[in-house]
Amino acid sequence: MFGRITIAAGLAFAGPAVLVSSSVLSSAAPARVQAAAAPDVRVPMLSATIVARYPHDRTAFTEGLLWHDGALYESTGQERQSDVRRVSLADGKILAKARIDPAQFGEGLALWKDQLVSLTWHDGIAHRWDVRTLKPKGQNRYTGEGWGLTSDARGFIQSDGSDSLILRDPLTLAERSRVAVTIDGRPLRDINELEYVHGAVLANVWHTGFLVRIDPATGKVTAIIDLRPLVAEVAATDREAVLNGIAWDAKADRLFVTGKYWPTLFEIKIATPR
Repeated sequence: MFGRITIAAGLAFAGPAVLVSSSVLSSAAPARVQAAAAPDVRVPMLSATIVARYPHDRTAFTEGLLWHDGALYESTGQERQSDVRRVSLADGKILAKARIDPAQFGEGLALWKDQLVSLTWHDGIAHRWDVRTLKPKGQNRYTGEGWGLTSDARGFIQSDGSDSLILRDPLTLAERSRVAVTIDGRPLRDINELEYVHGAVLANVWHTGFLVRIDPATGKVTAIIDLRPLVAEVAATDREAVLNGIAWDAKADRLFVTGKYWPTLFEIKIATPR
């Protein structure tokens, strides 16, 4: 039998259905489970220190997050509620906002030159926005589901909830190639929000309290970042209020994370491996 293998805190593997840990993710109380046991894998587990806390819109179903030119940009999901917004870091106030078609479910967000690109979940439509005005600048079509999105010097890197990273042309969003994400040699599924940081991809793993660091050339997970203390601090009761959203201020080397419906955006520093 083939299916998903769920490791302790919810890291989901694709392959033969073998139980590697008895502490599995519970759909009834995911926030509490996320703060439980660590995944039983050999990849280095890194802790994170909270540097600062900032207000975050607790009504925002955060799908994408990025930092550009002194401000946060965020994309939110849910039908009839999805938008792309510029947000003040200091007080969490929305400085500008562009609404997405109410029939569409907004997803990941990335920057290419002077445009933001936001995905949709099932519609196969990527919206382009002027980064200064948030006015629409066009659309691109793509196949498959849209989850997370980030960019490097060559183009876009996308997730679709599977165990793949999809490399896309920055102008057309045509698929160029894809790489399988593996952890200890096993495919890792549910890759969600992405951020390109220091040559690696940081990724949320859906419904867990962990980030993973992925080598985009090989797809290998090179580290797991334990953010369960943040999940525990937020203590969300909504099962969809999960850790999601990563932004990197490259100039100041600051890393920000938040979650869906979270009241707090955290600046964190990831520990250096020993």
